[in-house]
Amino acid sequence: MLGMSQFSGDPGSWVEADIRRLVEDRPFGVLSTQAESQPYASLIAFAFTPDLRVFFFATPKATRKFRLLSQCSRVALLVDDRCLHPGQFMEVQGVTITGRARQLSPKGREWRSARTLFLDRHSQLRDFVDSPSTALFHVDVVRGFHVSRFQQVFEWTPARSK
Repeated sequence: MLGMSQFSGDPGSWVEADIRRLVEDRPFGVLSTQAESQPYASLIAFAFTPDLRVFFFATPKATRKFRLLSQCSRVALLVDDRCLHPGQFMEVQGVTITGRARQLSPKGREWRSARTLFLDRHSQLRDFVDSPSTALFHVDVVRGFHVSRFQQVFEWTPARSK
C-alpha cells in the first residue's frame, strides 16, 4: 500500500508505548463485530491488563452487539485521539486491536478479576456491570495496528509468556 510503513511482529518499544498511551488516555473505543456477513460498530467503555494482552468490556445481553458476539468471536477495537487534535489530522494517532472475544462466566474467578480492572477504570458503571442483564467480555489480543501521520501503519503483537 502506498505510503505505508509496515513491520511484522514487534517494530519497537515506542509503538507499544504509543499504544499504551492511547488506551490509558482514552476510556472509550469503537468495537467492531460481525455476523451474517455484515459488520457492526458500537461505542464501548473498556479496560485492559497491564501487559496489553487482554481487553475487557461489558454489554447488555439484550443487544445486537451481544447477539453478534455469540455468533462470531472475532472483534476489532479502535481507540484514537482525534478529539485532541481538531483540524490537525496529521497529529491524530489510533490503534486497532484485533482479537477474539468470549463472555466470562458470571461471578467466576476470571469474571471477578476482570470486573475489578474494569471498575478501577469505570467506577461509575458498577451497577451496570453487576446487573444480571449485563455480560462481561474478555478479548484475547491477537495484534494491533498503530496508525499515525495518517498513513504510517505499524503492526504490533503483544508479548506472550514463555
